[in-house]
Amino acid sequence: MWMIISDSHDNLDKIRHAVKIAHQFHVNAIFHLGDFVSPFVIPILLSDEYKFFGVFGNNDGDRLLVQEKAKGQILRSPNWVTFQGKKIYLMHEPRALYPALESQKYDFVFFGHTHRLVIMTRGKSLVINPGESCGYLTGRATCVLLDPEVRKSRVMEL
Repeated sequence: MWMIISDSHDNLDKIRHAVKIAHQFHVNAIFHLGDFVSPFVIPILLSDEYKFFGVFGNNDGDRLLVQEKAKGQILRSPNWVTFQGKKIYLMHEPRALYPALESQKYDFVFFGHTHRLVIMTRGKSLVINPGESCGYLTGRATCVLLDPEVRKSRVMEL
């Protein structure tokens, strides 16, 4: 089980709730799609119980310290990783969304930035924007749990 989360914007209570859900559902990977904002949120997200992948967002401040706290696990956006045999395209701002989808190279395409929940399939790619985990703009704080083998997702309220 994977967790996809984005736009936490320093909301520590929501981040802690997401991590609690990750432990409850035995998540083996968390993908954070940017806008952590401050370095002090990073240690809350990290655990030996799951793999952590992240990309920087447009509001992430002290990137050097964020990267240091994340032990080098945050990439520039856009980027891609392979995990559990799946090719995953990660980005904060969806500027490369359509080229990524048109390429049909990726099993999963994850993005953030818009604070809007999106789950759709385009060709072979399952596309997910988990919405905002902070809840500041929409009043709804969410993340998405994903079983990558059967491509079944579940929206979780934070």
